[in-house]
Amino acid sequence: MVLTRFLAAGVLAGAALTGYAAAEARAYTLRRVDLPVLPDGHAPLRVLHLSDIHLTPDQHKKQRWLRSLADLRPDLVINTGDNLAHRDAVPVLLDSLGGLLDVPGVFVMGSNDYFEPSARNPFKYLMPDDGVRHVGTPQLPWRTLRDGFTGAGWLDLTNRGGGLALGGTRFAFVGVDDPHLGYDDLPAVAGPAPRDADVRMAVAHAPYLRVLDQFAADGWETIVAGHTHGGQVCLPFVGALATNCDLEPARAKGLHRHPASSAPGDPASSWLHVSAGLGTNPYVRLRVACRPEATLLRLLPRRGGTS
Repeated sequence: MVLTRFLAAGVLAGAALTGYAAAEARAYTLRRVDLPVLPDGHAPLRVLHLSDIHLTPDQHKKQRWLRSLADLRPDLVINTGDNLAHRDAVPVLLDSLGGLLDVPGVFVMGSNDYFEPSARNPFKYLMPDDGVRHVGTPQLPWRTLRDGFTGAGWLDLTNRGGGLALGGTRFAFVGVDDPHLGYDDLPAVAGPAPRDADVRMAVAHAPYLRVLDQFAADGWETIVAGHTHGGQVCLPFVGALATNCDLEPARAKGLHRHPASSAPGDPASSWLHVSAGLGTNPYVRLRVACRPEATLLRLLPRRGGTS
């Protein structure tokens, strides 16, 4: 009898945790972060960072939430990849982004823009990276996605640089293809960041240390990435258990420095913003203590600091 009750309690606790994790994965949240990277005297700018949407056509709540982000009226959108989780998701995604496609934007691709997702053991995510990449599934229509973004005027930063002028502020960008798949071509984008730009930002899907190290050494003042899902499974007082790359879990999401030991003002370091992203693998739509998110970065003058 005692064993039966113990087992029943375990089943109920497991069901409750699963229900919570399923609800958490649908609790879309907007984060707000201040980033002091503007020259003195420049008016603040609003940058919306989107990542890891992993959209399928039947995710209607997520689609509605994405549409609502246009109401933020950002000055710039940065998309760090993994937009898709279904081969029919491109038109749904472009429709959900809606008015955001009328805003200047930049983007890179992630592995889940290139290849269909597959059912996987969710516990394997918490294990050390074995180097296996799931590229045996059919390709997704990533070219259609790319053309939709570039057709809206967004800059494709796939192993290349670019620039934008937002009002009186000059932005220089550089980006790489997905480092998780080894598609990044660091020699192609190596070299000092333009010193005549007001803001210098580097963009990657997955924040692998080799990529962060080069961007910081080249003088890119801010690095923006996703991929980690914020750990996806976090524990109270511990935080993320894994990042699915070689970035340490302490920097799985949010605003940090790179190298991690550096301080603001160090010329050989960068701000690093990692988004916890909006989605999951569609076969395991669970998150624990790590709500799906988009981030509104408020760019401020450097001397003002963060608030």
